[in-house]
Amino acid sequence: MAAAQGRLSDGAGGMDDAKETGEAEGHTGGGTPPAFRAAVEALRAARLRPQIEVEPTPAPQRLAPFAYALEAAVVDGDQDLADGRLVLLHDPAGHDAWRGTFRLVTLVRAELEPEMAADPLLPEVCWSWLTGALQARGLTYGEPSGTVTRASSHYFGGLSERPAASQIEIRASWTPREGLGGVPETAAHLASWCDLLAQVAGLPPAAPGDASVVTLPQRRGPQSR
Repeated sequence: MAAAQGRLSDGAGGMDDAKETGEAEGHTGGGTPPAFRAAVEALRAARLRPQIEVEPTPAPQRLAPFAYALEAAVVDGDQDLADGRLVLLHDPAGHDAWRGTFRLVTLVRAELEPEMAADPLLPEVCWSWLTGALQARGLTYGEPSGTVTRASSHYFGGLSERPAASQIEIRASWTPREGLGGVPETAAHLASWCDLLAQVAGLPPAAPGDASVVTLPQRRGPQSR
């Protein structure tokens, strides 16, 4: 299994701002708070499922003084079954909306069969996958918020031979509870996030017999990378 890697930034913002930062490898620098440094080192040392490839990504800007970002894909051969991004935000002064000094922000995407995407209960089920993944590892957290979005594409004219495509997208954020030294269990939160990615991709659970894990039905097929 590969250890998680990523990039560190002295600024943080929305998930869609990630491409605005440079391409330098992550570093903590002299002004980095010890709690954030420890939280980042725990992410870097995390061991993940072999089907999940984690790559560096620039950290977004403007939401917090410090940020560290990872992106991942669930891979089968040379094809992606699901992908996502996880950003760790830190404001040493605290943040009223977070009710803490750390915040995790995520985006997860996967393609679905149109029939599955039309299920009226799908948004609630997808949200329960996120909270269930955190609870299954015994993690405590607060102030969860997010959206579950379904999108469908139908092709016409010169593209009419393509089958209809549907995608699910989960955007969410939550405040990890801080432990000793004010450091949250970031490695465990990353592992839970990877559990969510695996569920959305339709992989079997890592721990057989875990009733909290429910996988997606068979999809039309993975997307080429």
